[in-house]
Amino acid sequence: MDFVAFVTLVLLAQYLYFCAMTGKARDEFGIKAPATTGNDVFERTLRVQLNTLEQLFVTLPAMWLCAHYFSSTFAGIMGLVFFAGRVLYRKAYIADPSTRTTGMMMGFLANIVLLICATLSVIF
Repeated sequence: MDFVAFVTLVLLAQYLYFCAMTGKARDEFGIKAPATTGNDVFERTLRVQLNTLEQLFVTLPAMWLCAHYFSSTFAGIMGLVFFAGRVLYRKAYIADPSTRTTGMMMGFLANIVLLICATLSVIF
């Protein structure tokens, strides 16, 4: 479970980095709070942050349930797949949102696998 705890910290650090990059973009492009529009790059950066938050709501509990009922090593690896997917997603989405598919699918599939493993392990 130490591995899963470590991966949890890595995912939270990644999210905090995305938050900081959103704040930096807000400042760089002169988007005054509470505005959330006004520059395409800022809006993409914000969407990455918000989408990551939405995904973490599934990833973290699914990873811990998978770790507890199935395998902590496997759960941690899936958490790292999610992390890598978010890195790719952010880079692609900010450059050109139409190229985000690979990163998005990596994170989405990691979540699906975590949920399936956790669910089957709880049931059986």
